[in-house]
Amino acid sequence: MLADRPYMRGDYQRERTSVLTWLISAIVAGFIVQLMLNSAAGQNAGDALRGLALSVPGLRAGWVWTLVTHAFLHDPHFLFHIFGNVLLLLLLGRELLPMLGARRFLGLYGAATVVGGLTWAAVHWHGAGAGQTLIGCTAAVDALFIVFACFFPNQELTFLLLFLFPVTVRPKQIAAGLVIFDLVSLIFWEIPGTALPYDVAIASSAHLGGMLTGFAYYRFVYDAHWFGRSSADGEVELPRWLKRAKEKPAATIGSLPANATPVTPAPEDLRIEVDRILDKINSEGFASLSEGERRLLDEARSLLSRR
Repeated sequence: MLADRPYMRGDYQRERTSVLTWLISAIVAGFIVQLMLNSAAGQNAGDALRGLALSVPGLRAGWVWTLVTHAFLHDPHFLFHIFGNVLLLLLLGRELLPMLGARRFLGLYGAATVVGGLTWAAVHWHGAGAGQTLIGCTAAVDALFIVFACFFPNQELTFLLLFLFPVTVRPKQIAAGLVIFDLVSLIFWEIPGTALPYDVAIASSAHLGGMLTGFAYYRFVYDAHWFGRSSADGEVELPRWLKRAKEKPAATIGSLPANATPVTPAPEDLRIEVDRILDKINSEGFASLSEGERRLLDEARSLLSRR
């Protein structure tokens, strides 16, 4: 069965580089450019990147592209800024990319970046913070984590506190802690313009905008009830800008209506259908499967387990 699949043959064209790899590479490349400019321009390096970082004066001047480009810049004097974001993006992306598919994953990432930037700009539009700049992709990473916490709220995560003490937490607990921390930081430090202890700079408003985007995606896009159809039907209605254009597929065994009685196909047909469904998961994500296709996978798994 595996030998018949296209990617097990020598003439199969390998899948292109993952969008997650391209995204991380772009972020790292942006940070390397920052380091090079810092080394060459010294104190004037900030002026060279002024057209890419997000700022209120820049938005007032019409620099709308900075709503996206600021996510590819990070603080060169605080290495944990980029290291933490890239590490979390890698870990979360490996879990969510197969589930959402490349287009939906990038759509969520881009939407969280823009909404986080707009939220930050709204908070700093007037007052002392109007002259500050925003850089970093933390808002988008926060959105991905919120979606992950919605998918797996009770999955136990264990890590070593101070590399010595094992601590086990659940994603829903971490998400609640992040929301509370950023709300407190927003109300008591960011809005009044007061510096955090040790002069730590945290864009809590952008983080909250990203987390809100992640929750809104899961609740109103992925888990939506569009026109009376629930997510249990196996189909997810998406906004037009997130949908992948594709031709209407021909009727297949796996495309049964939700209320139809499943019919056990012949072994050869079953193998062909399972191959097609696995290819669909690989290209579009598990969420793209219909209820009939999911039932067919369950039936194939049951048949294999009885052998």
